[in-house]
Parts: sequence; C-alpha cells; structure tokens
Amino acid sequence: MRKNKFLRRPKKHLIPIFSFFAFVLLFSCSGDNNTESVNLTSPDNKYSFTFNTGNGTSPSYQISFEGQEVIASSGLGVQMENGTQAVSAIEIEAVETDEVNSSWKPVYGEKNSYPENYKESLIKLKGEGALYNLRVRAYNEGVAFRYEFKEVKGSIDKELTEFSVSPTATAWSSVRAQSEISKRKVSELDTVVERPLLVQLKDSLFTAIGEAALVDYARMKLRRDLNKSGTLVSELSSKVVLGNTVDKTPWRFVMAAKRPAQLLENNYLLLNLNEPNKISDTSYIRPGKIIRETTLTTQGGMACVDFAVKHNLQYIEFDAGWYGNEYDDASDATTITIDPKRSKGPLDLLNVIEYAKSKNVGVVLYVNRRALEKQLDEVLPLLKSWGVSGIKYGFVNVGPQEWTVWLHDAVRKAAEHELMVDIHDEYRPTGYSRTYPNLMTQEGIRGDEESPENGEVISTIFTRMIAGAGDQTNCYFAPRVEEKMGSHASQLAKAVCIYSPWQFLYWYDRPEGSKPGEEGAGGTKEFIQEVPELAWYDALPTTWDDTRVLDGYPGEYAIIARKSNNDWFIGALSGSTGKDIRIALDFLDAGKAYEATLYSDDANSDARTKVAIETRKVSSKDSINHTLLAKNGLAVHIRAL
Repeated sequence: MRKNKFLRRPKKHLIPIFSFFAFVLLFSCSGDNNTESVNLTSPDNKYSFTFNTGNGTSPSYQISFEGQEVIASSGLGVQMENGTQAVSAIEIEAVETDEVNSSWKPVYGEKNSYPENYKESLIKLKGEGALYNLRVRAYNEGVAFRYEFKEVKGSIDKELTEFSVSPTATAWSSVRAQSEISKRKVSELDTVVERPLLVQLKDSLFTAIGEAALVDYARMKLRRDLNKSGTLVSELSSKVVLGNTVDKTPWRFVMAAKRPAQLLENNYLLLNLNEPNKISDTSYIRPGKIIRETTLTTQGGMACVDFAVKHNLQYIEFDAGWYGNEYDDASDATTITIDPKRSKGPLDLLNVIEYAKSKNVGVVLYVNRRALEKQLDEVLPLLKSWGVSGIKYGFVNVGPQEWTVWLHDAVRKAAEHELMVDIHDEYRPTGYSRTYPNLMTQEGIRGDEESPENGEVISTIFTRMIAGAGDQTNCYFAPRVEEKMGSHASQLAKAVCIYSPWQFLYWYDRPEGSKPGEEGAGGTKEFIQEVPELAWYDALPTTWDDTRVLDGYPGEYAIIARKSNNDWFIGALSGSTGKDIRIALDFLDAGKAYEATLYSDDANSDARTKVAIETRKVSSKDSINHTLLAKNGLAVHIRAL
C-alpha cells in the first residue's frame, strides 16, 4: 500500500563547486553548521539516512542503525567527461516522499514470500550542477540510494560515492569474484575490492556495502581513498554513456546488523531493489539438482540420466567440449563436435537429450562466451529445438558497461526461448533474478573447482552470499575433498548452506555405468559409490519456504536452517579450530513430533567416507548439541511425523 506523495520545499543555498578539465558534480563531506537536511527513517525506525546540503560548503550523507553510526559523513556525486560549464550553484528544489508496505511471492527463493516495506525520498536538486536527483529508500533490511539523471546525454567518467567507516574496522575482502577472501583492517586495503563488502565496525555491529539492480551500467567495486584511511570510494569498471534507457545508476546499498547472520538472512534486500518479474509464463522455470557429465560420451550421458532418476536429480549437464575447443574462435556451437583434448567420444547428444526427456530429466549445455558473442541468436533457438532445458554461459565478459548490457540482454533473450541460465566465472548477482527468474544461478564464487577449505567457504557464506545464489560446483567423491577441502559431512552441509536454485552436487563425480578406464574431470577415476548418506542429497530441495541463519562468524563457523514443506534441513560448518555448537529447535512447530537424521564426521567410522548417521526423535523444545572438529560439518534432515 502506497501513501500519497507530498512536497517539502526547503530554503535555498548556493554551493560553489569548481571544475577544470572535466565537469565535476561532487557531494563531499559536510560541516557541522547545516541548516537544511533531509532525514529518512526505515519503517521500524532502526535505520536513519541523513542528507545535508552543507550550508555553503558541500552536501553529504550519513547512515545510522539503532542509534549507532554505520556510515560517517560521506561524499556523493559523479564526474562527467568533457564538461565545459563550471558548477555555480546547487539547491534542493523539493523532496517527494513515498511509503510502501507490501510483500511479494517469488517464482522460487530462500523464502516463499518476501516483505517489501520501505520509506522513500526523492531529493530533487536544481542549479547548474544539478544533473541528477537523488532517490533514497530506507527498508527494515537496509538503506539504498541511486542517482537519477535529468538529461540522458554525455558520459560519466567516474563515480565519487563515498562510504566512510572507521579505519580500524575489519573487512573481509577479495580482489576478484573468485579469489581468496582476506580479513584485514579497512586502513590496510590497498587494492580495488569486490562487493558486497562485509565490515565489522564494533563487537556487535556489522555492515555490508554493495550494489543492486546492475543492468545497463558499469560494475562498481570499492577502493580505499589513500587520503582518507577509513573512506571507501566507488570504482567503476568503465565509463558510462548515458542515453536511451541509461538514465540512472544502480542502487548503492548499506546493510547493518548486530550479527553477520542477520545480514545474510536479510539478503533479499537486493531482490527488492529490482523490478518485479517480467516473465508472464514461468512454467518452464524449474529449480533442481544437477550432475555434470564428465566424459562427454553417449554412455556417460545415459548413465547420468539413470543416476538422476535413481537419486531424484532434475538435470544432467554437459560442460565444455561438446562443440569443440571452447577457447577456439572457430568452434561452432551449432554443431556437436567433440573436443579431442577432452574426450574420445562418441557423443550422440541428441539421443541423450531424448532419453533424458523420456525420464523427465532436463539437459543443460555449456557455451563459452567466444561462441555466444558470435552466435547467441542462432544458438538459443537451436538449443530450444533440441529440447535443452537451460544454458550455462561461460567466461562471460563482465564489468564494463557494454558487457553488462550484453549479458543482461542475453538473459532476456534466453527467456524468449524459454531457456534457464547459469552464468559462470566472474559474474556476481545484484538481484536480477527477481525480474528475470530464468536466471537461476551464477558463479562469482570461490567454489569447489578451487578446492577451498571450510574456513574459506564460511567466509564466502557471510560475504558473497549476501549478493544472492551461488553455484559452488559441489563435489563429493573427488580426491580433493579429503586431500584439501575438509570432510564429506562438510560437503553435505554446504549444499544447504550455499543457496542455489540449480544445485550442482556431483561436479567431478561419475556414476556407475559411465565410460570406464579414463580419468574423469577433476582427477576423479572412481565411480560414485552408493553410500548411505546419499539419501541426504536425494531428499534435499534447492529452493525454500523459509530460511533461518542461526549463527556464525566469517571463517570460523556457520549454522543455517531451511524449510521445505514440513521438512527442515540444517547445515553446519567449522573452520580451522572447530566449534561446540548448540542448535535450538524452537523454529519447529510447537506440539508436533519430528524425526531428525544427523550426518556427521566420524574418523573411527568403517564407512568409506567416514560419515556417521544417527536418527532421533525431536521437538521444538529440544536442541542438538554437537562438537564440530576442525574442518568438519553436520547435516540434519528433520521430518514431521
């Protein structure tokens, strides 16, 4: 429900800003003598956003949460390229306000319904330098703002948005979407870092800074201002050309909470900042579990289909090599031409697709960006005619505006052909799956291909996963699980801790009946063994009615519970030091009886994977107490009786 808009016209102040070689519109730190400001609070009054004109100096903004400062006085603005006119005055012309109190149901998600409650102020500016208005929204989950340009012409050379925090605050940063996550002081950040960026301001105050609704703009990352040790500045991946539909920036958001678990649980803020679903018929959009076919053979494909039927998987996927060398520009993605470096074949792909269809199993095909950029308009209708369910876009270019536009256009084109999409490599989500839910998942994550230890995965959970679904490329029997990563129970738990509507559970694993005698992808030579704990994967959904992030701390431990129908699934992970955990089951329905099956690590077990399985009766009054040794995991499936 929306409340009527009204205008408030403040007094005028002239603010000189000078420009030499480029046209600069800069809102930087304000003084203490402001007489004009705009204050916006969230519906629950926990967040407060204050915009100050500067009273003759320069405008700024500040954000607080529950009375504590989260973002200190920080600059706003953009620098235009090839400007010829200096700024002589900026004034607040009017403020339009709005309020929304609503909710919406996603096609799929971490919850079956999301609240969408916020207060909004559109701060209208005038004067020679007022090229844009500032729109601000305060949700119960965080605060977001964006620049809306009055004239869509010219190019943006830089964005000058600042996020000022204490230089002694701790940040968990990564240089690239798939690089390691490091814990360091904000004052020690010496490179451009990824978003969302998690920052611990105090013992019980955390913030996450990032962007949402990146569709036709250049990607934003963050860099530290070397002259202001606690100030982070927006860093665009390219210039931005205004015009046509490019008349505003993506949202810049700031979330805050006492615990990192609450930030993660509120990550639907990014979805709320995107436009509603634009796909009228979503019947073809089907979340599910996937096994990757690693041999690129007909025999392997048929075996994967049979395994999928037996173990309640919805898809098989053929990765790079089915149409030739993915890195060769001459490879043709409209043909089935095996890359001899990856497989000796043979591969009758169309026959495998037909067989899978007869078993109600879908097929996903990988296509590298080299072919996509040349053949997208040919490949999409062709794959649809073959009966393919979805496509995985590989090694796509990301960052600069032109590639942002291309990629999201490619998602929309896939929707026109009723194809689902998984975007791999450096792409990180900003909530576009709300608008085009055929975008099922994406990488932008340091997944199992990189053999991350549990501590790295736990840091990923509380940083990268704030952005949305992540394709972890989970594996189970690959040698790296025991040699480098953690444990088999950890692998089980990760599948519920890392949310992805398309969940790859057997990235490097081959089923019985696949082509023998050749090394599979990822160094796997053995077939999948029918160990008892595969029942966990068999029962596991990939989308949820409710999600509770119960507890955790980056790098150390994480506990997440998710509900599907009347069942709950819990995943817990420990880092390098282990953890005694207590999971209160008060989220279960009171008065109901449940049965819990626990999958845990047991070094003394006779099982090949050292996974112990225990079943017990539980209720909402009970708790699960468990000692997680270093790099251990716990997976729990709770069924209503």
